[in-house]
Amino acid sequence: MPVRIVEDPVEDPSWSALLDRHPAASVFHSPGWLSALRQTYGYEPFVVTTSPGPTLENGVVVCRVRGWTSRRLVSLPFSDHCDPLVDGSDDLSEILALLAGEARTASWRSVELRPRAVAGQAFEVAARACGLKPGGEYCLHRVDLRAEATEIFRRFHPSSTQRAVRRAEREGVTYEAGTSSRLLTSFYGLLRLTRRRHGLPPQPLAWFRNLVTCLGDRVLIHVASRDGQPIASILTLSFKNTLSYKYGGSDASLHRLGGMPFLFWRVIQDAQARGFVELDLGRSDVDQPGLVAFKEHLGATRSMLTYYRYPERQVDAGRSDWMSRAAHGVLAHLPDATLDLAGRLLYKHLG
Repeated sequence: MPVRIVEDPVEDPSWSALLDRHPAASVFHSPGWLSALRQTYGYEPFVVTTSPGPTLENGVVVCRVRGWTSRRLVSLPFSDHCDPLVDGSDDLSEILALLAGEARTASWRSVELRPRAVAGQAFEVAARACGLKPGGEYCLHRVDLRAEATEIFRRFHPSSTQRAVRRAEREGVTYEAGTSSRLLTSFYGLLRLTRRRHGLPPQPLAWFRNLVTCLGDRVLIHVASRDGQPIASILTLSFKNTLSYKYGGSDASLHRLGGMPFLFWRVIQDAQARGFVELDLGRSDVDQPGLVAFKEHLGATRSMLTYYRYPERQVDAGRSDWMSRAAHGVLAHLPDATLDLAGRLLYKHLG
């Protein structure tokens, strides 16, 4: 069966129609997300399909990422997961073969795909047949919102999460949500604080502005404050019946107030009121036990994410650890403006 490339799915109504029909479609497939990637980082989205057209019956969406030292194909940059919207195993094999072939014969250094476990054994078989190998493993957490709110709260960890929520309520912590410039400024300041603690620069402010512009009412900024001072904030994305937590930040000096657990509790209540049935808490590195524990203390269920890559990544672990420690020490002490500049310069090449 012939395989073809459809350029610019952002403007192609047949791509949006496929997302409406396919149960595995997520916000990361959406034209708004793809448009924000293009506007912020210059990535070029396209779809590989076996559909003869003009209607798309299947497709894998990919971005061309041109970095300082390499040119890569990624499905998709800065996306926790991105399932192939392909139901037939033969169609999937043809599509993956084309992508792997691009990395072998064209000027692209590698190809990476980020399916969820729901892609199943058919994806693994097709990927391995094309030379795609597991290239990273992560934890993915989700909260089932179909239970009563009281039952969801009961599943929270009693001492760390339930107690923190009650502490925040006693302390008069307030909740606000929207996409105003004021809320975005509060969110970004807290995100910067958090990234600095981890020795990392924040993503460019333009990225979040573009998310708000391109995704419209599918993006929401949530802020917890005390006496008018923001203490914790998260950014969520929505698509169909799923709400996805994507970014967050907090003031560590005020963690005792329980702002972040309180914020997630309010987000869960709001999500239920809006009809969502699942809260996707996103991916966590397996070597981030604190983050994994925080999500599981919210009553989330864990599954594993396996990314696939061709060619297999070769990593010098000792050199990588040394560079990471050195970067952490430098970035943690940069002025805000310099740290923000580092993010604007670096993230385009890291997708």
